[in-house]
Amino acid sequence: MILHELLDYQTLRVIWWLLLGVLLIGFAVMDGFDLGTGMLLPFVGRNDVERRVVINTVGPVWEGNQVWLILGGGAIFAAWPPLYAVSFSGFYLAMFAILFALILRPVGFKYRSKRESAAWRSGWDWALFIGGLVPALVMGVAVGNVLQGVPFRFGTDLRIFYDGTTLFELLNPFGLLCGLLSVAMLIMHGASWLVLKTEGTVAARARRYGVGAAIATIVLFALGGIWLWLGIDGYHITSTVVTDGPSNPLAKTVERASGVWFENYGNHPWTIIAPVLGFVGALANLALQRGRREIVPVLASAVSILGIISTVGLSMFPMILPSSLDPNSSLTVWDASSSHLTLFIMLVVTAIFIPLIVAYTSWVYHVLWGKVDEKEIRDGSGHAY
Repeated sequence: MILHELLDYQTLRVIWWLLLGVLLIGFAVMDGFDLGTGMLLPFVGRNDVERRVVINTVGPVWEGNQVWLILGGGAIFAAWPPLYAVSFSGFYLAMFAILFALILRPVGFKYRSKRESAAWRSGWDWALFIGGLVPALVMGVAVGNVLQGVPFRFGTDLRIFYDGTTLFELLNPFGLLCGLLSVAMLIMHGASWLVLKTEGTVAARARRYGVGAAIATIVLFALGGIWLWLGIDGYHITSTVVTDGPSNPLAKTVERASGVWFENYGNHPWTIIAPVLGFVGALANLALQRGRREIVPVLASAVSILGIISTVGLSMFPMILPSSLDPNSSLTVWDASSSHLTLFIMLVVTAIFIPLIVAYTSWVYHVLWGKVDEKEIRDGSGHAY
């Protein structure tokens, strides 16, 4: 009870904003190399044995990595109900595309080797490629659209109206740039994982693709920043900010203006560490892969992912989901959360279960540590798929 009183409403809102970022970054880092590996599968594996090696680098762990996606969705649902309502309904077709692609992954892993047919196995290999590409691309496109603003508004009774039309309107030039950045970032991460977990020609091919993806990540991240500065308006609150009041998205005034997404870096110079980590991590990954290192490139790509995603969150704070249709309806950290008591109870539960998940995941990776050997695949022993 004392802790509940010490953690005021404003503090809990900021904590849950940070936790949402942690969960999204956790998903991108932990499940990102799975998606990147799937995208690389048809290219780094040139025959059936090589492709089975690639699949078995992620086969034992990919299901556990999906926990971060479930936790992220659950956090949005419980901690930020208006955000869940707008994003999951407004981006319905995009969400459907992501879920359809993610469903291809377990089916592909389980069915691929059920028949000896080369055409059958090749078809499932490309299904796994789609299962990696589509989520990576669409999630990046979604982030690009969030930065531009989403066409929704609240009525006077706080009913939500979404005026978007089709999935294709999300595929605007800036959204596609962000989608390509997401794809390049996760291919870099997946390639680093394959270099760590494989050897010989598969690792050599993965390294070449990883170097190209690291270069693409650096270039696309820089282009995104320049485009955001020169051509994308940001959103900021111009009325009095109430940080501890009840959640009412209409109890504020918001305006659009150029350069707003860079204001936090001037007001809080320490936040510049986020984009710096995005660039430094990708540059380090590039140098380390060229230097034929194995373990450290995975850490470097994870740092780059941390920096790139954090850049978006810190640039937008306190905005969570701006509205291009009615800026005053934009959702912020201060007016889109659940109640004080709900956030506190969720924090207690999270403080118990997140360490358990981290401990269990660490144990699994410790047990499964080591390279996937082609000999085991040929002998039919020691592999899952």
